[in-house]
Amino acid sequence: MSLIRLNIKGISYSQTQNGAYALILSEEDGERKLPIVIGAFEAQSIAIALEKEIKPPRPLTHDLFKNFSDRFEIVIKQVIIHKLVDGVFYSSIICERDGIEEIIDARTSDAIALALRFKAPIFTYKAILDQAGIYLKTSSKEESEASEGEEAVLEDLVSEDDDKEAVRVVSEDFSKFSLKELNQMLEEAVAQENYERAAALRDEISKRH
Repeated sequence: MSLIRLNIKGISYSQTQNGAYALILSEEDGERKLPIVIGAFEAQSIAIALEKEIKPPRPLTHDLFKNFSDRFEIVIKQVIIHKLVDGVFYSSIICERDGIEEIIDARTSDAIALALRFKAPIFTYKAILDQAGIYLKTSSKEESEASEGEEAVLEDLVSEDDDKEAVRVVSEDFSKFSLKELNQMLEEAVAQENYERAAALRDEISKRH
């Protein structure tokens, strides 16, 4: 079957559905998007890998796995989302050590969090993208933000997904703080390993630039 490379477009979240997150993947040579509902921890881990300015004082689980793999010279070559059953995506991690290739089963969110840390490509099969891929149009101005279309898709995904993980959304009002105060609060949140609050602060800082 034909493999199609995917890129990470971003992480969308819903404030009306208990803050559920969805990872939005886009095909490299096309316009279709593949939205995948993920849990809060995985969303934070992926966001931290994407946002270089957030440096955890101690390694997260996926960082620990990367350190462990580096120590024992294990390299992740690629991740393949190979199956979709009842709305649940199944993935494989293709890794290599001493020239020997191994295939490891993994949750898609974990596989992608690791792929980011190993700078490994992410693929899926054409049949899966044909089945679950959707078209979402965004303007250049909205490119870095979740579009209304993505939000609507997320609402549908969460309401239909029986295996979703509910998460708590940080509801603090950061509008009254200056950029200097926000950056200081971000540093404190990271130092305290409160990555959910750090992500919310990062989003507020990004809006000011």
